[in-house]
This record gives sequence, C-alpha cells and structure tokens, in this order.
Amino acid sequence: MAAPEQNTQKTVSPSLKLVLEMGPLVAFFVTNYKFGIFPATGVLMVCVVATLIVSWIMTRHLPVMPVVTCVAVVFFGALTFLFNDELFIKLKPTIVNSIFGAILLGALALGKPLLPVVLDSVLKLTDEGWRKLTLRWGLFFFLLAVINEIVWRTQTTDFWVSFKAFGIMPLTIGFALAQLPLIMKHELKDASKDEEHW
Repeated sequence: MAAPEQNTQKTVSPSLKLVLEMGPLVAFFVTNYKFGIFPATGVLMVCVVATLIVSWIMTRHLPVMPVVTCVAVVFFGALTFLFNDELFIKLKPTIVNSIFGAILLGALALGKPLLPVVLDSVLKLTDEGWRKLTLRWGLFFFLLAVINEIVWRTQTTDFWVSFKAFGIMPLTIGFALAQLPLIMKHELKDASKDEEHW
C-alpha cells in the first residue's frame, strides 16, 4: 500500500529570503545614487522579475504579495519610461498598498478574511484572531500609502528613494513584531501535537 503523499514544498533560508526581498531595493537605491531615477527604475524592474524566477526555481511556489508587487513594479515602471515621468514609479507604493488595504478590509466586511492568502501565511488562528489581525494589517497598508504620499510630495526624489529602500521595511517589520502578542493570544494549538504528550 502506497504511503500517503506528503507536502514537499521547499522553502528558502531566512538569509536568502532577506536577500531576495532587500536586493532589488538596495540595487534601486545604489543605481539612483549613481545614475538617477530612470536607470534605477529599470534596474528595479529587472531585479523584481529575477527574484521571482529565483524563488520559483528554489521552491516551485510563488507567494501572492511578491507576485503582485512584481506586476506593479513592471507596470508602473513601464509607464515611467513611456511618459518619461518619475511620478508613476513614485505612485506605485501608494496604489499597491491602497489596493492591499482595500482588499483586506473589504473582504473582512464581507466576513471572509483574506490575510492568510495575501500574506501567504502558515499561521493557525481563531476566527477572532484573523479578524483583528486582518483589520490591523488593512489599516497599516493604508498608513503606508499615506506615508508614501507625504514623502514623495514633500521631499526630494533621492530622499524618497532612500525611504523606500530603507524606511518601509523597518516599519513593516516593526509592525509585524508588534502583532506577536495578538498572534500568540489567538493561535490555535495543534491537537495532534497535544495528543503526542499523552
């Protein structure tokens, strides 16, 4: 009798995952510093596509958010070159974060939290936990959109690039860590693991 098929989805190491997430932003920052926003936009477009390819080769799986981000970068990057206007790449974070926020809060209003799908989450939470976490992340995405608008409208392009490369990630990580008490409070315990202790 054949053994039941098990989930063999591969994962990348935390260090490589960090490189895949931060690599395009660092390349964007360095290229902007040396050559300007338009070459930097082209480099960013190439890098986000490359990281998706690497991720697929290594895991045979593509998380939702990186895919959406890649599509948005390529789309708004193309508009930047087509109209020769850096406004489009600056608007990308505002529009993408607003879309994420609207989807999360809209689905929550319909009683169907989508956070596990959007964040490619492996967490197991109570319904109340998912509702609260979804509300918080939905509002946080809108906050990121507002912050992006403030920064690009009031600061230089170089400052905006630096903030995008080295400001958004720490804010997001800090917010995610702040949600740990909520996650721990509403986490569902694995019943099968509990049974192993008996």
